[in-house]
Amino acid sequence: MNKNILIVEDEPDIADLLALHLQDLCDRVVVAADGHAGMRLALDRRWDLIVLDLRLPGPDGLEICKAVRRRETYTPVLMLTSKSSELDRVLGLELGADDYLVKPFSILELIARVKAIFRRIDAIELETRSPGATLCVGPLRIDPITRSVTVHDSDVPLTAREFDLLLHFASHPGRVFRRSELLDHVWGQGHEGYEHTVNSHINRLRAKIEADPSKPNCIVTVWGVGYKLDPRMPTRAAI
Repeated sequence: MNKNILIVEDEPDIADLLALHLQDLCDRVVVAADGHAGMRLALDRRWDLIVLDLRLPGPDGLEICKAVRRRETYTPVLMLTSKSSELDRVLGLELGADDYLVKPFSILELIARVKAIFRRIDAIELETRSPGATLCVGPLRIDPITRSVTVHDSDVPLTAREFDLLLHFASHPGRVFRRSELLDHVWGQGHEGYEHTVNSHINRLRAKIEADPSKPNCIVTVWGVGYKLDPRMPTRAAI
């Protein structure tokens, strides 16, 4: 509880259904019926979750997500898409959406996804509670507060999932994680993803942070088991 959810959805029946079932997971649910109201409300205050339809009158979900990600404070975003908008789903994830649901969706899946996002965010806040704690891995600097990453002092743009994956590794240096464990911890328990999803995100993350992605020395593969962050590298920096 103690959470506020913004729903940006222009179909009244869907918006009412979302509000009805999400009100049990939070203190307050606010509904915006178009992109203009959604943009204003999304940027006007702090939200613990924004449930964001992609197709909206006025600014669409991609525009709103992009604007939300430009803010200093981090807000989880769950996107709602149609079956025919695969490219938009990819763009949404690249712009920083935490997860997505395809219409029509089941209420049980919606609740599971929202709970998984809340658990993941709460776990990250617990891991990074010490003020000003910045994680370092070789030339990497990871700031959990601003959710920013630099390599050799150059900014590295990561998607929401890539950042959470890197932060999870950096918070447990040397520990080997199976793909199923990473799905649980980073994607959230109950996520109906496949283990190859982890592989593709690892590869994309390596392409952004490793000097030579074909010979990674930060996030390494433990053959037959999973992945780990190399403990021989320094992990925590004094601020």
